[in-house]
Amino acid sequence: MDTRSTGTSGTRGSAPAGDAAIAVDRLTKRYGEVTAVDGISLTIAPGSVTGLLGGNGAGKTTTIAMLMGLVLPTSGTVRVLGVDMLRARHRVLHRINFQSPYVDMPMRLTVRQNLTVFGRLYGLDRLRDRIAALAEDLDLSHLLDRPCGRLSAGQKTRVSLAKALINKPELLLLDEPTASLDPDTADWVRGHLEGYRKRRGATILLASHNMPEVERMCGRVLMMKAGRIVDDGAPDALVARYGRATLEDVFLDVARGTGLAAQ
Repeated sequence: MDTRSTGTSGTRGSAPAGDAAIAVDRLTKRYGEVTAVDGISLTIAPGSVTGLLGGNGAGKTTTIAMLMGLVLPTSGTVRVLGVDMLRARHRVLHRINFQSPYVDMPMRLTVRQNLTVFGRLYGLDRLRDRIAALAEDLDLSHLLDRPCGRLSAGQKTRVSLAKALINKPELLLLDEPTASLDPDTADWVRGHLEGYRKRRGATILLASHNMPEVERMCGRVLMMKAGRIVDDGAPDALVARYGRATLEDVFLDVARGTGLAAQ
């Protein structure tokens, strides 16, 4: 199923482009002779949690970078929260945020200093109160004055999540949000994210290789391969479509090209 032109027709979580949290039309990114993203079209409904799955090199990171306005597309359009990211991204950047455990914050700054820098970038009022509230929510209070370079991998992940939530974003883009966490802490983080979405009505786009995490959190999954969205649906619907037992089996079929969805 190639959704480059069909968008999200017939899938749970789709929304008309005018009402969408994210609306992408024929989005393409080329680096010389290499096409990283190949003409994808999709809409994502406000308040939904959508998984973006694919093997290494599938185009997930480039897609997220274009949604954030960090990478300019070769062609196509991107609208986030109703704003054209190519022409007016400054109008919406304060309403979105991003989290990845693979993007380090300055190691010599303390947790408090790092969160203060990011809070000031967003122009937040009562920043000290906001940092204190996040620290309490994410069990970081005892770490606020410790340099980030002296944190464990799990502690760094929680700090990265605090950074991502500091501006109370309406759209949260997550890249492997529970990487390097033990199962108990990872479960707690998922619960925190689910609670945040419910309280704020936020939209979450989640790139992950953790299939149980995707099945738990996501109402809809986009499967990417070679820069294209090759399938799109609810996790249980994809499992049924491919005749598999788990979403991980579906992922392997798509990544290896060994499976075929029932038509």
